[in-house]
Amino acid sequence: MEPQNLTGILEFQLLGLSDDPELQPLFFGIFLPMYLITLLGNLLIILAISSDSHLHTPMYFFHSNLSLADIGFSSSIIPTILVNVHTHPKSITYADCLTQVSCFSLFGCLDSIVLSLMAYDQVVAICHPLHYPVIMNPYLCGWLFLVSFFISLLDSLMHCLMVSQLTFCTDVEIPHFFCDLPQLFKLACDYISTNSILIYVIGAIFGGVPVSGIFYSYIRIVSSILRVPSTSGKYKAFSTCGSHLSVVCLFYGTGMGEYFSSVVSNAPRKIMIASMMYIMVTLMLNPFVYSLRNKDIKQALWRLLSKTAYHEYMGHIFLVCGLEKMEIEASRIENQASLAKQVFVGLKLFITLMLHI
Repeated sequence: MEPQNLTGILEFQLLGLSDDPELQPLFFGIFLPMYLITLLGNLLIILAISSDSHLHTPMYFFHSNLSLADIGFSSSIIPTILVNVHTHPKSITYADCLTQVSCFSLFGCLDSIVLSLMAYDQVVAICHPLHYPVIMNPYLCGWLFLVSFFISLLDSLMHCLMVSQLTFCTDVEIPHFFCDLPQLFKLACDYISTNSILIYVIGAIFGGVPVSGIFYSYIRIVSSILRVPSTSGKYKAFSTCGSHLSVVCLFYGTGMGEYFSSVVSNAPRKIMIASMMYIMVTLMLNPFVYSLRNKDIKQALWRLLSKTAYHEYMGHIFLVCGLEKMEIEASRIENQASLAKQVFVGLKLFITLMLHI
């Protein structure tokens, strides 16, 4: 096959989850609710944190940014899956593929770094509680997130540059439901193993450093908690970081599962199942893990929903009162018009009688 330069008209064929037409509605019926639950759950958390002044703290600042990264992470992949469920053949243009790789790398890296920032925040809160307000000031929190975003952007640009340097042959079919970077390297006409090695090195740097930071943070946290004399104090400290630890285990556990499945197995379906667990299931469960295990988030969500219901109820009351007032005003105007009409008729009769006289 002749190598083909990458242009806007080049399309990649996606293997997809299944070629059976009868299964497509089932997949759509499963993935769409999962995506909507992910969006709604994370949006509710962002709204609850932003609307509650008690949650304007560094921990919840990073939490809202994590929810924002989860929305971007899921939105970079799942809409393409939903579209391709109803299309045949399943295809994606080079430009869309490059955009997908960029967004996937950007928000995936941002997710990882924000999780490490949340671990650092908990280290300061547990190990240095008296100095916490001074250390974790709003300026530092904003600066940390800004640096995290630019590091993630650098990771995304590096992935884009590597893909843009590849040359593909015609009729390229990616054995996945999205533009998976390792699969793209294997399908390139000028494939060399150093490309795959490079992508794993970049992943080890941008993913391994945050993991190491989280691991070190929890060593510090556990050692500090064990020195707490009271049982209630230990329980309170563990419950503070329980939600974060659950999300970390879920995120990196499924991520490692996807990595090892792609390395060990050559079966595309098994790799795709591992990817679905990492992309869809993990991101859908994150809001529930935080909202169910965090008392402050549950209270903020309840206040937000109660406030929304109250405003909706008051709006309905005002609407009903307004309609009643409009009806009363219309009746009054109608009565005045009827009175004016009677006066006009009486005046007309009076003028007619005067003319006859």
